[in-house]
Amino acid sequence: MATKVQPMTGRPDEKNPSASLSNEEILRYSRHLIMPEVGMDGQLKLKNAKVLLIGTGGLGAPLGLYLAAAGVGRLGLVDFDVVDFTNLQRQVTFGSSDVGKSKTEAARARLSNLNPDIEIESYETKLTSENALELFKDFDIIVDGTDNFPTRYLVNDACILLGKPNVYGSIFRFEGQATVFGMPDGPCYRCLYPEPPPPGLVPSCAEGGVLGVLPGIVGSIQAMETIKLILDRGDNLVGRLLLFDALAMKFRELKLRKNPDCPVCGNHRTITKLVDYYEFCGVRGEEAPGPNVQVPEITPRELKSRLDHGDDLFILDVREPHEYQICNLKGHLIPLGELPRRVHELDSSREIIAHCRSGKRSAEAVDFLRKAGFRKILNLKGGILAWSDEVDPSVPKY
Repeated sequence: MATKVQPMTGRPDEKNPSASLSNEEILRYSRHLIMPEVGMDGQLKLKNAKVLLIGTGGLGAPLGLYLAAAGVGRLGLVDFDVVDFTNLQRQVTFGSSDVGKSKTEAARARLSNLNPDIEIESYETKLTSENALELFKDFDIIVDGTDNFPTRYLVNDACILLGKPNVYGSIFRFEGQATVFGMPDGPCYRCLYPEPPPPGLVPSCAEGGVLGVLPGIVGSIQAMETIKLILDRGDNLVGRLLLFDALAMKFRELKLRKNPDCPVCGNHRTITKLVDYYEFCGVRGEEAPGPNVQVPEITPRELKSRLDHGDDLFILDVREPHEYQICNLKGHLIPLGELPRRVHELDSSREIIAHCRSGKRSAEAVDFLRKAGFRKILNLKGGILAWSDEVDPSVPKY
């Protein structure tokens, strides 16, 4: 007697709901289901996938939105920051009403509204060597949306130790890059960057800027690579570093090879546990307002009092000309990079107050000038941002 074949209704299996799709899910993902490369099997892979996003900001925004919309069944969000007004230019998960809120909770609310069928877990914590392995262990894929070197090395090493793919992306001004690290036969982040750059050599997005749409492009590429890994479809970016130049509107590709001598993924591994990555990168941490140098400082209120008193002070602005146009303290502009060849413009007999946006670059300038023999020089603590907060709110912040 022939067995009667029951048609697939898509109704959930009550014992294992993740083994099938509900009728509502079939309708939601219908544009996926009619693609033979995805279909029912692929959509169920997405439903059963567990992806952890490190960062919910510029790269994390398109990542979260597209992975949630695609139906990734479990999304983890790791971030310890709050939404700032300056984030809204590129972090499209958030709206003006989210300013001041926890990024993870604001992102969770937005993604839950986008797709209430998925599970979203928020971890309002800073990723550290103490918690990374515990956070990573229950997820299939880790996506790196961070913006600093210590965390990138931490994510890389934790992924290698646990055998997790690391979908990597980075952005700066008009340029971005993406690849996939941590696959069994592929390279890792340390294969590409064995050593971190010297502290202060590579400016952050907060210092150098980033075109708002750029993280949307690079983050979407990361989302695409994540989905391809889940579906096991297509050629992924393992062993290939994709470089994007938005101004030229060009993509190019560099071949990456696994380094057999890599200390974390090579043949003779010397890194078998997570380390202090801020010490490894020679920085004091993301919370540090300036470089790893100690220089004499003056607070904005102290400077205002001295200016009101009529003290003879030379205000040295070490920002870039386009920053000076945004706002200034009517100082003498010498960008930090030009200071060594323009030091003759300064009078060492006058008291100099150096400033920049946040106090970091001007601290480097003060350190340089003191080594050059200047003694009557102070750094404006907190830079022009602190001046706006503490002295003159009419000075715009950027």
